[in-house]
Amino acid sequence: MDFLNGKIKTLYFKYLAAAFGSALITSIYSIVDMAMVGQYHGPEGTAALAVVAPIWNIIYSLGLLMGIGGSVLFSTIRGKEAGQEKQSNEYFTASMIGSVILAAIVWIIIVFFDRELLLLFGADESTLPLAREYVRPIKFVVPCFLFTQSLAAYLRNDKNPALATAGVLAGGIFNVFGDYFFVFTCDMGAFGAGLATAIGTVISIIVMLSHFFTKKNTLRLVRPTRLLRKFREISVTGFSTFFIDIAMGILTILFNRQIMAYLGTNALSVYGVIVNISTFAQCCAYSVGQASQPIFSTNFGAGRGDRIWQTLKYALSTTTFFGIVWTVLCLTIPNQFIEVFMNPTEAVLRIGPGIIRSYGLSFLLLPLNIFSTYYFQALMKPKAAFIVSVSRGLVVSGILIFLLPIAAGADSIWFAMPLTELLVAVYVVCMIVRYTKQLFYERTVSYE
Repeated sequence: MDFLNGKIKTLYFKYLAAAFGSALITSIYSIVDMAMVGQYHGPEGTAALAVVAPIWNIIYSLGLLMGIGGSVLFSTIRGKEAGQEKQSNEYFTASMIGSVILAAIVWIIIVFFDRELLLLFGADESTLPLAREYVRPIKFVVPCFLFTQSLAAYLRNDKNPALATAGVLAGGIFNVFGDYFFVFTCDMGAFGAGLATAIGTVISIIVMLSHFFTKKNTLRLVRPTRLLRKFREISVTGFSTFFIDIAMGILTILFNRQIMAYLGTNALSVYGVIVNISTFAQCCAYSVGQASQPIFSTNFGAGRGDRIWQTLKYALSTTTFFGIVWTVLCLTIPNQFIEVFMNPTEAVLRIGPGIIRSYGLSFLLLPLNIFSTYYFQALMKPKAAFIVSVSRGLVVSGILIFLLPIAAGADSIWFAMPLTELLVAVYVVCMIVRYTKQLFYERTVSYE
């Protein structure tokens, strides 16, 4: 696959298929777990896994920080000039060292402070025991979750997206069947769901590591120069993608605490369903960003603005499609979502549709806003990506989550994210237009 000369449409959709499969199966880990635990334990199980959700956001976001941040620089260097394998592999090595350090820190925190974490994330006496049961087997393999994200990013940039998908697919398939076997057949409940997820991620990492034994592999561990400087470059470049995922964790914590303060456990269980729908919508956005990023980065390094523009057109069309699909589904079949993820009570079915329809309006613009961070990163505009990530993930959303219930009543909290995505999208559109025009004027290319 030639990022500089290959047909853009073929490259983009080939990478989109691989990235979508990888992102979708990654999402299945938490989604299938919540569905199985919700069916086994009822609304309490769904609420318990909503409390656990920020742990996944933390782990995955750190993997993306090192993986996306390093691989963008990796591809940009190779796009500028042929024969730069050693220099690009210095960033790969730095990413792996950073991943080891971050994995060790997170591992220690989750192993020794899981109770305190879950209480911070919104657990109470009814949800804490189930949440801890689920986390117990996961404690043993925390680094594997982080490394699947880092390695998948590099496999895509090393022209092997199919193996990244195959690795995640292998683990995801085991997780689906393992969940049912451990949760229901072995009657393990929440612990069984955690066990299946833990084994599944080990399978994924083993499959991905096979890339290093193939002829197409160009990734090498080399002695990096100026390691601290490379850590800084990787962190700055990858921060926005990192913050998208960490922000979802922050938002989940804020929502969990506000919902318990104003609306109670039934509303929290419905929010657990929303978290999983949002995970699906986000995985669609990630797939667009991950499919286009290697093409953007390599062609930006080579000064090929015309090819960046062609790729951007396909990416924007795809985000529009995904946004419409998820919004329509939330508006038309809210109860079906609820019944997938739990064995609901009448009270939950009564309040659920209104909640999902209100919050679901945010999915119309979510894919565009998330994709934009990949675009800005690939064009070496980390400031714009930073503003998008922090605004939608903390500043604007956080303010609305706190103020709306006070100003307009408890139920208005469900409109916090639709309003956030709308405000952020205005900025995103302006910046995409601005930076794309710069490609035209500064690089004197003609758009097709």
